[in-house]
Amino acid sequence: MMPIAKHNIGGSDYVGAFACVTDTLMLIARNIDARERHIAAEALGVKAIPVSLAESGMIGLFARANSNGIALSNLVDHHEVEELKSQCDGLRIGVVDSNLNAIGNNVITNDKIAIINPEYSEKAAHQISDILGVEVIRDELGGFKTVGANNVLTNKGIVINNRTTDKEKERIDGLLGMDSIRTTANTGSLSVGLSAIANSTGLLVGDSTTGFELTRIINALNLE
Repeated sequence: MMPIAKHNIGGSDYVGAFACVTDTLMLIARNIDARERHIAAEALGVKAIPVSLAESGMIGLFARANSNGIALSNLVDHHEVEELKSQCDGLRIGVVDSNLNAIGNNVITNDKIAIINPEYSEKAAHQISDILGVEVIRDELGGFKTVGANNVLTNKGIVINNRTTDKEKERIDGLLGMDSIRTTANTGSLSVGLSAIANSTGLLVGDSTTGFELTRIINALNLE
């Protein structure tokens, strides 16, 4: 089995709010205890880079990344962007100009495709596509336009929230060429994307995630 951990970050089971991960690195809140950063990095098999974005520790809200680049909220300060560029050499790093500035809540991506909130403008959609180097699809799942807050996508699989309809599931599976699995996390939360951090090699979920939920997430992301 791949590395998997149940834990909380900063006392919160919504671990996805505090970090943004790719298959090789993780941006995580600088104000998080070093032990918690280590647990998260070990679970995901990546190097942890402590940062702040928008003068906060809500890294998972203000960034979305893949192996090609890091798309940032327009609330992120210039000096924070420059710091990221110095620490993440080789990645395209750019700011998305949109009022939908909690980008982590509004975008899920892997290295080939991004699903975004359908309310993003054409300009913002092009920016996301260029920064992440992927095809962009506008969609909502389970009535949630906040696709990032409610679902998880990696290079190996996709978890979709429990309200996703059969028609939506069929459509998204066809677009991605994956077999998605519906679930909740953190004992019934539909905010699956805020409850988990995942990549191709590991998973960190909130401590209150049940065994049933965890199994479904592991199976959806093909981590066994």
